[in-house]
Amino acid sequence: MANTSTRTLRLLSLLQTHRFWPGTELAERLDVSVRTLRRDVERLRELGYPVEARRGADGGYQLAAGAVLPPLVIDDEEAVALAVGLQTAAQGAVEGIAESSVRVLAKVVQVMPVRLRRRVEALRAMTVPTGWGAASGTSVDASVLTTIALACRDSERIRFGYTSAGGDRTEREVEPHRLVRLGRRWYLAAYDLVRQDWRSFRVDRLSGPETTGARFRPRELPAVDAAEFVRVNVDERGTRSCQVEVIVDAPAGVARKRIGRWSTIEEIDADHCRVHMTADGLEWPTSALGMVGADFHIVKPPELRAYVQEWAARFGRA
Repeated sequence: MANTSTRTLRLLSLLQTHRFWPGTELAERLDVSVRTLRRDVERLRELGYPVEARRGADGGYQLAAGAVLPPLVIDDEEAVALAVGLQTAAQGAVEGIAESSVRVLAKVVQVMPVRLRRRVEALRAMTVPTGWGAASGTSVDASVLTTIALACRDSERIRFGYTSAGGDRTEREVEPHRLVRLGRRWYLAAYDLVRQDWRSFRVDRLSGPETTGARFRPRELPAVDAAEFVRVNVDERGTRSCQVEVIVDAPAGVARKRIGRWSTIEEIDADHCRVHMTADGLEWPTSALGMVGADFHIVKPPELRAYVQEWAARFGRA
């Protein structure tokens, strides 16, 4: 049985490296008969892998696109590349996939051997990001995000140190609900066991999160969803984010190529697009709009007009 399982994994690995394998060559690689090869192919199909067969003298096998995503077999180098790529995506490198990237990263890291985790961490630590526009001091370690994401998934309490906006540090123990990315920051929506109430925590102000081992039954969140809960809490604390909307005189493809990672872009027509940005201030949206290299018309907020005019006057004096 062990030999059969090993051979089946080897077969899957070979099928993933070539689009088409002649049946005789594949059987030789596995050191089995053509009949045994057919049985192994059937095992893969039962597991959900869409293996297509071509009959005849030039017959063989190839993996095809299926209706669902089956388990994947990847080597060490691919596993490291996957984890590092997910870490980058989790920091908002690609608009709209940060939260799903964290969930996948948590699953990958959970089953990754220690030797590969060390390689991922070393690569992350020794790599200098080239992106710009991130708020100073708001970056979050991927290991912190994965720890919280796993605790949310498993309904397991966590404790951590938390530093408030005023600089006061407290120790918290919470029942984590969801991670939410709002603008350029990560927030944790959780039930605070000390204060006996729901709270949202900025993850970049959170330190040393660790699970306690205590499981809990999820409570009902007092909001439509976690994103709305965090947004309301942030606004009530007086740290309301700026919602920027402009019409840009450029094709949507051009705007996405230049500022897509920091904004949401909707096509209006072949020569115009609508750009939405969420920010803590007006500095980086103004910089981003300058990067588009096209005229733009401000829809909101009104104060952005005065801010852009101030920049224009300063640049004109230069």
